[in-house]
Amino acid sequence: MAGPQQAPYLHLAELTASQFLDVWRHFDADGNGYIEGKELENFFQELESARKGAGVDSKNDNLGDKMKEFMHKYDKNADGKIEMAELAQILPTEENFLLCFRQHVGSSSEFMEAWRRYDTDRSGYIEANELKGFLSDLLKKANRPYDEPKLQEYTQTILRMFDMNGDGKLGLSEMSR
Repeated sequence: MAGPQQAPYLHLAELTASQFLDVWRHFDADGNGYIEGKELENFFQELESARKGAGVDSKNDNLGDKMKEFMHKYDKNADGKIEMAELAQILPTEENFLLCFRQHVGSSSEFMEAWRRYDTDRSGYIEANELKGFLSDLLKKANRPYDEPKLQEYTQTILRMFDMNGDGKLGLSEMSR
């Protein structure tokens, strides 16, 4: 007797925030903030290969149909491409901290309020120590447990994501990305 039909989980190990960023950068090859076109095809082919390698069997062998089903499920805004928030829902990311980060500064007014609050020295930049304070408050607000090494990892991951000029701090234009 068949049980209730379950969602097609990807059956992947949980990724750290840093690993998630590595996956994102691997597939968003042109760095435009989306996995689309050929990038999306590569993502889906590697995902299917990983699922088969893990012994996850699929009833449907047509790659095009699988991709349509996948996009219907995960492309929440139906724009035909995967953005970071959507990928965070697809891949089991540790504490889903990236999604939490994006939701906290969702609107431009919230973003500017957070910017002013955490740019404590009014330098016009969010340095690593200020970013660490922001992430600590964010994790507390979201009731997510963390320790000092994890907070440090999250801080470094955010810097790797947004510090385009590599100066170890985030300018307003970098942070607004």
